[in-house]
Amino acid sequence: MPNPPSSSYIMYGIKNCDTIKKARRYLEDNEIPYQFHDYRADGLNDKLLSTFIAHLGWEVLVNKRGTTWRKLTEDEKNSVIDANSAKKVLLDEPAMIKRPVLVSSDNRYIVGFSADEYQHFIK
Repeated sequence: MPNPPSSSYIMYGIKNCDTIKKARRYLEDNEIPYQFHDYRADGLNDKLLSTFIAHLGWEVLVNKRGTTWRKLTEDEKNSVIDANSAKKVLLDEPAMIKRPVLVSSDNRYIVGFSADEYQHFIK
């Protein structure tokens, strides 16, 4: 894969996530500059999460396959019905955000990891 433009990326997630590890390895193997923002170490605030929701939609961000979602009560799960309720749950439990969120310097967003999708996104 040819080197991308000199723009850099920010990857958001949790360091010990297997999908994050695969995505980071892909970027490093392809010499793509990026910064890593760990929700646990670097935090997650309302402004950042609101930006994610504005660009991606709350439905895309809520990871309903993970252990954090499964630990919620049925009432908590049923309360996630719109952007505001999702935002509250995701701020309380950042591990529930689907990972990784990759943001380009020109303000494009992608969620999850697939080598093919990254290759198209980074071009």
